[in-house]
Amino acid sequence: MTLYDIIFYLFALVTISSAYLVVTVRNIVYSAFSLLFTLFGIAGLYALLGADFVAIVQLIVYVGGILILMIFGVMLTNKITNVQIKTGVFQILPATIGVGIFGGFLLAVLLNTNWLNLNVKDSPATTFQLGQLLMNEWVLPFELLGIVLLIALLGAASIARK
Repeated sequence: MTLYDIIFYLFALVTISSAYLVVTVRNIVYSAFSLLFTLFGIAGLYALLGADFVAIVQLIVYVGGILILMIFGVMLTNKITNVQIKTGVFQILPATIGVGIFGGFLLAVLLNTNWLNLNVKDSPATTFQLGQLLMNEWVLPFELLGIVLLIALLGAASIARK
């Protein structure tokens, strides 16, 4: 077993165990902090796969942006720390059906790798090429998306303030 394998299993263990805690913990604040470790573990797995751009985007967008906003939203809301997340028996059947469909799809993909007929380029885009596309060809949609996210942040702050 190499060092790469040990690091992979460590990230996999952190991701799976914290994702399990996100679903099973009854306190919503603990669930949000468990989601933090889940997203960090996924970013680590992306980095191990050599997808450095996706790993950094995972950290910046999900951990740095969305999750922190969720935690602030939970903490700014009155009496939210004592809310207990309740799961009922009626939710087990849809979850079982969903897991069965996903498992069947995953089994079909694993048994027949040419099933999807994916046309993948020989060399994936590098971070430099993605940056060139974002700053040259796609600069207007990129900036508009930033403005939309800023407006959403200001709206969430004004709602939380009231």
